Amino acid sequence: MKHFKRMDSINIVPFIDIMLVLLVIVLTSATFIAQGKIPITLPKSEGSQKIDKPLKEVEITINAKGEYFLDKTPLSLESLKQEVLKLPQDSPILLRGDSKSAFESFISVVGVLQESGRMNIDIQVQRE
Repeated sequence: MKHFKRMDSINIVPFIDIMLVLLVIVLTSATFIAQGKIPITLPKSEGSQKIDKPLKEVEITINAKGEYFLDKTPLSLESLKQEVLKLPQDSPILLRGDSKSAFESFISVVGVLQESGRMNIDIQVQRE
């Protein structure tokens, strides 16, 4: 006849380890959610080609306050959309954004350009 060993206690150490890992994950992701964005700086290019002249015929700029400029003329996002629609379809566009501007502003401009079918876009970054 077999005798079964009675289990008097449960080993909860593995359970505690798993809960601590989950707690770290939740606290880390909650920090990013509370800030609303992950802080980053613009990428820097180390390309060997140096360009001294303006890259494109049309410049769209977003400053640190999130204001939009079309060739140094301040515009609202809706006005920018109307002006972009007036441009020829294959107009080369240079998109510049301040490192302190909200990423949402950048995405809004990219959305306007995609909606209008403008695909000849360059994005300017700071060189090291």
